[in-house]
Amino acid sequence: MSHIQEIHITPIAIIDPPLLNAAGLHAPYALRTVVEIVTDDRISGISEIPGNSDIDAALEEAKALLIGRDPYNLNVIRQILTDHFGTESAAARGDAPWDQRKLVHIFSAVEVACLDIIGKITGRPVVDLLGGKMRDRVPFSAYLFYKYEGAGGPLEFGTDPDATGWAAARQAAALDPESIVGQARAMCKEFGFQSIKLKGGVFEPRIEVDSMLALHKAFGPNVPLRVDPNAIWEVETAIQYGRELKGILEYLEDPVRGQENMAKVRKELGIPLATNMCTTSFGDIPRSIELGSEDIILSDHHFWGGLRASMTLSGICDTFGRGLSMHSNSHLGISLAAMVHLGAALPDVPYALDTHYPWQSDEVIVGGRIQFEEGSVKVPTGPGLGVELDREALKKLHQNYIACGLKKRDDEIEMQKKVPDWKFKAVRW
Repeated sequence: MSHIQEIHITPIAIIDPPLLNAAGLHAPYALRTVVEIVTDDRISGISEIPGNSDIDAALEEAKALLIGRDPYNLNVIRQILTDHFGTESAAARGDAPWDQRKLVHIFSAVEVACLDIIGKITGRPVVDLLGGKMRDRVPFSAYLFYKYEGAGGPLEFGTDPDATGWAAARQAAALDPESIVGQARAMCKEFGFQSIKLKGGVFEPRIEVDSMLALHKAFGPNVPLRVDPNAIWEVETAIQYGRELKGILEYLEDPVRGQENMAKVRKELGIPLATNMCTTSFGDIPRSIELGSEDIILSDHHFWGGLRASMTLSGICDTFGRGLSMHSNSHLGISLAAMVHLGAALPDVPYALDTHYPWQSDEVIVGGRIQFEEGSVKVPTGPGLGVELDREALKKLHQNYIACGLKKRDDEIEMQKKVPDWKFKAVRW
């Protein structure tokens, strides 16, 4: 019987272009943390979560609780971590577009690494540990951003003049509808995406609605479109502009803040509403059902406490008539592999999943970057996650972390490089 003997926590920094969102601007590096759990019989399991020095410190604290534990015994591990760190309120998520809770990140990191170990012990892919594969390929959506010119990383707002194709488009400015359409064409050509999402909440709504109308005109009625203002619109704004978008959207994501406001907009518009901001934990679901605040929950195994919790969420969504898809953050191949295993196990995937992966150029897995075919990723067939840690790449990306000096994400500070007096507002228009 295997027992956990070592836990290695490695913060890394990956190149990220200057992408705009409701909370400000992406820094030149996005932070991730790679967790490796090694058993006493030298079986290694890996996971990847959003980087944050406070969560890294909590993971270090958790080591003493987990050494000697059986990686199969995830129920006990969850209880031990909950007893130590306590439960978290929905308010701990914060107002920013990304989730800032501690415990869900810790458990997701530990659980995915343990499932990777279990898969290697049994010789089965993680999808089989989640109940089995429902599909061989998992579809993803193009994820567009307004952005300043710049490649990110050491170039920051500078560009590589030798870049071509998507590598060139990824560093080009996109600040209006025309350039958003160009970005979409380049991304869809490179990755074959069949649906398109725009990260909104950046400019006043007229510009963003015009961008969606331009995408609809450029790609036609058979390419599903979605837009995410990150809850920064007033209810009246969402209703006004939602009526314009009603005929062209697959769904409207988080136009307003809070379940009550989402329910008001949903009732007025009759457009499917999706969320990863107003219903973000199991404790939020009863009120969501009572109010009718959304049609689709965008799960994220990093934020819901792991892959098995996400399967539980799938059952709840099915019971109460909710659709389920997936949220994304800047990530590498370990997270993408985990998302693909989960996406393959879900009973139904009516909406292509989100991914930031095209915006990243680094990688931390052996063999380099995962390939997309017609916008989909083939489910790994190897044991566990089916991906292995590239230790030289890990060292390099850890050095990036040390050199860049970032300890947690703060898009407001980065935005002030361009607009000195800019401040994040929970509701702006």
